[in-house]
Amino acid sequence: MEFVLNNPEVMSDMITNRGVSLSQVSDGSPVLLIFLRHFGCTFCREALADISDLREDIERLGVRIIFVHMTDNDTAEPFFHRFGLDGAEHISDPMCQYYAAFGLVKGSYRQLYGLRSWIRGFQSIVVEGNGYGAELGDGFQMPGIFVIYQRNVRGSFIHKHSSDRPDYVALTRGCLP
Repeated sequence: MEFVLNNPEVMSDMITNRGVSLSQVSDGSPVLLIFLRHFGCTFCREALADISDLREDIERLGVRIIFVHMTDNDTAEPFFHRFGLDGAEHISDPMCQYYAAFGLVKGSYRQLYGLRSWIRGFQSIVVEGNGYGAELGDGFQMPGIFVIYQRNVRGSFIHKHSSDRPDYVALTRGCLP
């Protein structure tokens, strides 16, 4: 099923830490837009670690990576630095209005804290060493990923559980012009 953004004009309102809109960026190159959970969430940290590992592969495809987070930009910078994502392009959305515009909802108890999430959480926290921390943002907000080019959503991954771990490179490759 193809994802359709109800209000594509929202991309013009989404301004990165570099002072350009998502619309402007997507006019020039494909964008992998990653809506994160709160920075204290182990799965948010896992996503940052995964993107750090895959960054060169994704950028080699000609794709710009932009994160959307629920804190102010100054609070976000140390998290990007911690995961080797210095210079990351990101958009602050503390009110989760962009999350909502992209159809990302608040998670149910099962989606956030069900057995599946507990098992994966143990793996992420203990085995992979991603840790966890204070809730910096809305702990109920679900994440999602979108590939955007020329202001059109060309593909998406909407998390069914907070613990879902998408294949970022495959999603990106499958949506390129």
